[in-house]
Amino acid sequence: MNRLFRAMKILLLSAVVFPGVPLYSDLLSADEPVVLTRDLKKGLVILVKFPGLDPGITREEIARRFRRLDRYVKEMSYGKAAVETDLTEWYGMPLPVGKYAISPSNLKVDKSRVSRLIQDAIDAAGRDHDFSRYTFVVLFLGARFREYGMIGLCGYPGMLGWSRSAMLKTNGGQAVPGGVAIFTSQAHLGTLFHDCAHVWGGVRDGKRVLPCLYDHDLQEKYPTRDRGWEKALINMGYWDPMSCHMISFDAPPPGISSWTRIRLGWLAPEKIAVVNPDDSREIVLDPLGETSSGVLALKIPLTEHTYYLVENRRKTGTFDSVLPGEGILVMYCDDRIAECRNGKAPVKLRNADPRMPGLRGAAFRLPDRPTFTDRENGIEITLVEETGRYCKVRVGRIR
Repeated sequence: MNRLFRAMKILLLSAVVFPGVPLYSDLLSADEPVVLTRDLKKGLVILVKFPGLDPGITREEIARRFRRLDRYVKEMSYGKAAVETDLTEWYGMPLPVGKYAISPSNLKVDKSRVSRLIQDAIDAAGRDHDFSRYTFVVLFLGARFREYGMIGLCGYPGMLGWSRSAMLKTNGGQAVPGGVAIFTSQAHLGTLFHDCAHVWGGVRDGKRVLPCLYDHDLQEKYPTRDRGWEKALINMGYWDPMSCHMISFDAPPPGISSWTRIRLGWLAPEKIAVVNPDDSREIVLDPLGETSSGVLALKIPLTEHTYYLVENRRKTGTFDSVLPGEGILVMYCDDRIAECRNGKAPVKLRNADPRMPGLRGAAFRLPDRPTFTDRENGIEITLVEETGRYCKVRVGRIR
């Protein structure tokens, strides 16, 4: 009864004090279990305000959002990772927000404005904070989308590139660790994860480990939800926040795919069954969104750089409960591709039902869409049995 009363009280206060903030998320921090982790993401959140503009959000609400991000990361990593953040006081910028504002289209962003904002913010915070204590930095802006131009973005590795020459230093000589993500006051949990994950993934062999999974060229044409944003979701649709950020603003983001978990080091190799299609094997897949002792993904090698990943997605837990469907997802992966440009991507869903927009019908399921067939490579992946949330999948050559 006390827990129910507490949850109702939080909801009422949230509606009055923080209008426009998703109410679902205030319940995510209630009575959380203690989780032991090996991978701590330690962030410095620099609060940024602009001349003549009321931030419109309190430090406590910002802190609460990053506690939700910690909850999300713990669940997505099966307890391997956690997020801990320190918030600064508000630092005033020397210029009004309009001088830093950017286009909502990634490919049209004025990089000099992103660089100027980051530099002004880290110079201000660098006088009071030791950046070497942290693994990443966030600028949280006391501004809204319509005032800044984007709800969230990654400065580095992102808008400012991902070569080491793009790494940032304060005017006092402090190096910015890991990278910098930037958010406005309306940032959704899915947006927080999306852009922080770019930083956490880092850079390897001259490429971002975790790129955006929507198509950048289409995002230039359809930059916002009211201008057709869904048309850019041609690779992973609504099945991973690295693609969609969120499904709706009033709901939590979906969980991340096995591809994203692998890139972040959160899906252990022993949870991935490597299957040669010549072996014609049947394997039971546990739901990806649940902690399990069983197999959570199948990897089917094609060449040195290409392969299929297969996962079982179910509407379970806080986050995968919002998925657009249930069943087996089949992803074609090509590790040679760095970014989602010109219709190419490092990971793309094979779509079970192309009639549904935004890859909402991508999952293969019984009884109507049980089989994916790749005739070029002579491979067939079939969902042969469902027992509760568990799926038995057969991988083999086309019969």
